[in-house]
Amino acid sequence: MAADIVGISSMATRQILAERSGAYQQKTGHSVAIESVGGVDAARRIRAGEKFDIVVLADDAMRGLEEDGFLKPGSRAGFADSAIAVAVRSGARRPDLSNEAATKAAVLSAQSVGYSTGPSGTHVLKLLEKWGADQSKTVRIIQAPPGVPVGTLVASGEAELGFQQLSEFLDVPGIDIAGTLPQEIQSLTRFSCGVGALAANEAGARSFIGYLTFPEADASKRRHGMEPA
Repeated sequence: MAADIVGISSMATRQILAERSGAYQQKTGHSVAIESVGGVDAARRIRAGEKFDIVVLADDAMRGLEEDGFLKPGSRAGFADSAIAVAVRSGARRPDLSNEAATKAAVLSAQSVGYSTGPSGTHVLKLLEKWGADQSKTVRIIQAPPGVPVGTLVASGEAELGFQQLSEFLDVPGIDIAGTLPQEIQSLTRFSCGVGALAANEAGARSFIGYLTFPEADASKRRHGMEPA
């Protein structure tokens, strides 16, 4: 049986959306099915004409979709803010992340560093270039494929340090979260939700967006490593 409301999101928000979708169905009787994939892939599919009632992606991607006519005008709403965290393999020594200098030293002394294709990856890559890690002959820089959690690279030992949204590390076995980036080099990513331009159930999508952005959802967002937008 088809869901009443269908959507697509990036991987970072999948746990929150799954939890809130279930709660929404219990409250209203309307089912929600949101497919979580790599953010780059999600935006590509929307631009290719796939129909979704609701879209949840990083706000910069959502802005672009709205400007290009792939979202209902004015439907974009802030959903949650996510910080970048650092992970190591379970039991490994946790790096000092107290400030930029300590974080840089940890990176330059690591054998390998993993980062994502998402907005956190863009920020981390700039830091790695700033610190000269991209030119290092001893540090291997690994980008996880779209939709593949950086934490899996860390758990397998392929990456000694992994950088990604905190929410993306919470359900990955075999890793320890060392902490979030220090404030002076932290970059919060805002995730937004909006109604797809080709939505078959616009009213349902708007209702669910209201449910996601209502204060009742704040505890769920914090439980899964994000803060309310």
